[in-house]
Amino acid sequence: MWIHPEEVLLAGALWVSERANPFFVLQRRRGHGRGGGLSGLLVGTLDVVLDSSARVAPYRILLQTADSQIYWNIACGSSRKEITEHWDWLEANLLQTISIFDNDEDITTFVKGKISGIIAEENRLKPGEEHEEDSGKFREAELKMRKLFGMPEEEKLVNYYSCSYWKGRVPRQGWLYLSVNHLCFYSFLLGKEVTLVVPWTEVTRLEKNATLLFPESVRVSTRDTEHFFSMFLNINDTFKLMEQLANIAMRQLLDNEAFAADLSLPKPSKTLKNVSALKRDLDARAKNERYRAMFRLTQEERLDGHTDCTLWTPFAKMHVVGQLFISNNYICFSSKEEDLCQLIIPLREVSIVEKADSSSVLPCPVSISTKNKMNFLFANLKDRDFLVQRISDFLQRTPDSSWGDTNPLSQISHSASSSVPPSSSPGSESVQKARHYHPGLPTAIQGLLQLYHRDDPEDLGPKAMREKMKEESWNIHFLEFGRGVCMYRTSRTRELVLNGIPERLRGELWLLFSGAQNEMATHPGYYGELVEQAMGLCSLATEEIERDLHRSMPEHRAFQNEMGIAALRRVLTAYAHRNPGIGYCQAMNIVTSVLLLYCTEEEAFWLLVALCERMLPDYYNTRVVGALVDQGVFEELTRSFLPLLYEHMQELGVISTISLSWFLTLFLSVMPFDSAVLLVDCFFYEGIKVIFQVALAVLHDNMDALLSCSDEGEAMTILGRYLDNVVNKQTVAPPIPHPHAQLTSGDEPSPEIDVFDLIKSSYEKFGSLRSDVIEQMRFKQRLKVIQSLEDTAKRSVVRAMMTESAFSIEELEELYCLFKSKHMTSCYWGSSSSAAERHDPSLPYLEQYRIDPLQFRQLFVSLAPWVCGGHNPTLSARLFRLLDQNQDGLVNFKEFITGLSGMYHGDMTEKLKLLYKLHLPPALCPEEAESALEATQFFTEEEPREASYFSDQNALRQQEVTPGEEPKDGDSEEKKEVKDYRYYLRMWAKEKETKRETIKDLPRMNQEQFIELCKTLYNMFSEEALEQQLYHAIATVASLLLRIGEVGKKFNNGTKKRETTPQTSLSAQTLPHSPQGEEEGPGHGASGESEVCRALADAQLEVVVPQMSDEETKDDASVSSYSVVSAGSLQCEDIAEDTVLIRGGEQRQGSVLDTDWSITFEQVLASMLTEPPLVDYFERKRDIQAKMAACKAQRAVERQISSASDHELTRHST
Repeated sequence: MWIHPEEVLLAGALWVSERANPFFVLQRRRGHGRGGGLSGLLVGTLDVVLDSSARVAPYRILLQTADSQIYWNIACGSSRKEITEHWDWLEANLLQTISIFDNDEDITTFVKGKISGIIAEENRLKPGEEHEEDSGKFREAELKMRKLFGMPEEEKLVNYYSCSYWKGRVPRQGWLYLSVNHLCFYSFLLGKEVTLVVPWTEVTRLEKNATLLFPESVRVSTRDTEHFFSMFLNINDTFKLMEQLANIAMRQLLDNEAFAADLSLPKPSKTLKNVSALKRDLDARAKNERYRAMFRLTQEERLDGHTDCTLWTPFAKMHVVGQLFISNNYICFSSKEEDLCQLIIPLREVSIVEKADSSSVLPCPVSISTKNKMNFLFANLKDRDFLVQRISDFLQRTPDSSWGDTNPLSQISHSASSSVPPSSSPGSESVQKARHYHPGLPTAIQGLLQLYHRDDPEDLGPKAMREKMKEESWNIHFLEFGRGVCMYRTSRTRELVLNGIPERLRGELWLLFSGAQNEMATHPGYYGELVEQAMGLCSLATEEIERDLHRSMPEHRAFQNEMGIAALRRVLTAYAHRNPGIGYCQAMNIVTSVLLLYCTEEEAFWLLVALCERMLPDYYNTRVVGALVDQGVFEELTRSFLPLLYEHMQELGVISTISLSWFLTLFLSVMPFDSAVLLVDCFFYEGIKVIFQVALAVLHDNMDALLSCSDEGEAMTILGRYLDNVVNKQTVAPPIPHPHAQLTSGDEPSPEIDVFDLIKSSYEKFGSLRSDVIEQMRFKQRLKVIQSLEDTAKRSVVRAMMTESAFSIEELEELYCLFKSKHMTSCYWGSSSSAAERHDPSLPYLEQYRIDPLQFRQLFVSLAPWVCGGHNPTLSARLFRLLDQNQDGLVNFKEFITGLSGMYHGDMTEKLKLLYKLHLPPALCPEEAESALEATQFFTEEEPREASYFSDQNALRQQEVTPGEEPKDGDSEEKKEVKDYRYYLRMWAKEKETKRETIKDLPRMNQEQFIELCKTLYNMFSEEALEQQLYHAIATVASLLLRIGEVGKKFNNGTKKRETTPQTSLSAQTLPHSPQGEEEGPGHGASGESEVCRALADAQLEVVVPQMSDEETKDDASVSSYSVVSAGSLQCEDIAEDTVLIRGGEQRQGSVLDTDWSITFEQVLASMLTEPPLVDYFERKRDIQAKMAACKAQRAVERQISSASDHELTRHST
């Protein structure tokens, strides 16, 4: 390619000149292409170690002038062909022009200008160049990666590092390339080449460690092996990037979402050396994630920048040092000293931003005022003008909301005294009643607890007085620190939370601390609309919700009537509709029912959103991955803090049993309600670390008893009793009976544990836990959990397929890996169908991953035992159509194995049956069939059945009685309906039953389909040792079947005679013989093709020979080159390239098809059985192991080859 001219001082060093003229020199890198001996090895090693561009571009063209010692590099190339094209262009277009220049300096300026112009034009013509901002050095490294590892253009390089790869005890110095989907390493030292490619989706463990053998190294583990990398310039940065890429891969396995670059990322002010746009993108993502987690913000929030500053805190009368963060919707502050002060100011609340007067005491201050009359003073800002400008820009984009923090719906929810809906006209009341959710509902105004305590007499006991004191403490806090989103959050706030939030304030503070209040304020009316869309829809999620509604806190009176149940139904159904990826998961009902006690419906909905999507990520998806990850983190924490107990608990297998229920329901299902809700208070303020702390404290308090346990049941009983007796002695409400306590209570009453003491103990003993450490541990466990789930899925698939195929367990596992790998590759390298279409996690494991025709063809070519050369794509397309039973253009693993198993393990009859069906519709598409009508009839055969099924279902729906309705015609009618329902189920089951197909069920084959079958058979034998015998056998069988067809035609027509036009009968002598066939079988009297020719001629297939001129005869190989006879003669060249078959009713030049001619499968089978070579061929057992090994080798796991062979490969590839 052309490159921007670069100075070269020593033109001859390490380069060999191959061509030269007075102005240009074409050079080749020493040692490239011809071995090069010792000097070549040394040069190759230097190129790799020093990351020289000559490794990827071993050819170059230099501009030289007579008087100057400086050369200019103007072009480079990876192959001789590429560089020669550039050389020829220079000689043809520039050589004559520059020869007339007098001054050498003018020549140099002219050529440099011309080359720069060519490069600019090329860049202009490239549509949507993504990496325009990447440095030239980085683009060069990306080209090098693609060349070395055979990656397509879709594979994007993120970064590359110099490091050592430990192969055995020997370090190999080379380059580590981290792309979006692969970890790659390349080394070339003194003739020894090491190439390593590891897909991120196969990484099971990634850790940074330092041992005596591997000093400060990174270990990358897969299921089969481990790789160690060391000698990094900055190991921490490299490891962080590896973690990010592995995380993206795990997300791909979990959600099947491919990586999408952030196109809205602002361009840097200058091109950063060796830093790609993707690397900047990933760095920005990491910062965004930390920022969102720190301040509990939504997923859409993007950090614009941060700067050091001080904040004036009026409550402490001092300036607090910290950092100011600005994003598209928020200004946030966090003190450097943990828990000293944290602040979140939504831009929707900001009214004024102004620069205050600067002084020596208060340099560069900025004052921010909010709509609720709070003022915040930031100082010591480095670039105050720029900061104010950025805030102004974001404020202009912020939609103006007159209500600020209190939208119309939240105004209703906080006015507890008024239960009258705002619209009181009769018309609006009727409209409201028609809606499932409206502001007039009791649960839209108050939490369920307030509704049920509304009429209770005022309690003046000591507990009630303590509750009032708590409320007063919070009111004082609000006066001093502010109320609402802009409240200062300090260590005092934490103390109040740990002492328990008063019931009246619980909903408000949960919304505030979780960040749900921000989402609710920015989405007014969203919940109501969502309820209207979701209610009435039927899905798997809604069925599960209905099943669990009455299991949600049945002991609480709020959920013993329809009002509480209906509110719970609406919230859960709305969330399932909002996030179908999660839908509904058990335990969501328990958590949501507690939220509804203290919050209105809309508030409970947004709290559920915050829980499922931010605070407990992946907890409530179909495989509860998040809970399993935290279970692994808990085990690791137990091993770290309680090592003795960990060993014993692992032997009993208790930790994995208990922790899942503790984490999924936040202790609500295992602890008395009044105690567990205090843990929820702490959770909304502190996050998941509180749950880990309390879980560790529970184990610590029961350590002695657990160490003396001998089995899992005993340990579970001890823990169950302990948790049942964790009481809240300060609660005002009457105690709610805990159903679990009745089961675990023993003869002796267990001592009560005060929940406040438990929380205090957890902070004292395990308060050193940090959120960032937990996130690091989560990453490590996520790799382990997701790969473990993938292994479980593989085992399930293999077990299910064992009964349906004759492949061994090992073979099925390998095939599943290859199938899934093909699916995953298409996710990130593009496919004709999107990843979401091809992967549905709700389906059984057998049907989750699906591949399209292109992917299927690649696997078919690699794995199928029938090698048909150029005919492979056609055969694979037919097999795909045959296996694709629902005609959605995708084939799942079960269907794939069914087809492959038939080819490998079926007997001769099964194999021939499959081959026979591949030449009938639907496998033979309309374009290949004799008539499109035939195929259409085949495809529409099933329609009446489908129509009847759906009509039956509609009838069934009309007859179903809705819940709560009384049947109109008494009990007898009801029994009749039940009978009808079962009748339809039986009919449906009978229709869906798979009927055993016999050979008599197969339709007859017409003449054109038979010719296609002959064509396939010819191609199948091209690589066989007994090729000629098989061709002879096929000729005999073809002759026999053609005669059988003729006899059948006469038999079917009876005595009926048809008048035929005069036709020419072709004899064997007039049919063309393929010269290729004669070459293939020296020493034989006749080739396979001529045998088939004779067979078809013997059958006297009728062909019209039109009159042709001599010139036309010369142009065509023969009269019959486009005729059916030629197709039947199975000439390789004609079949592969020239044969044009007759399509739907159209007559091709020189051919007439016999529409009455047909044969059956029994006749094909009987004819084949007469030929021993064919019987041996189809009865032969074939081994798939070698095919699978070759298919895996294509993915290039690791190889070591000599320098010479590498050069040879390079030469072939170019």
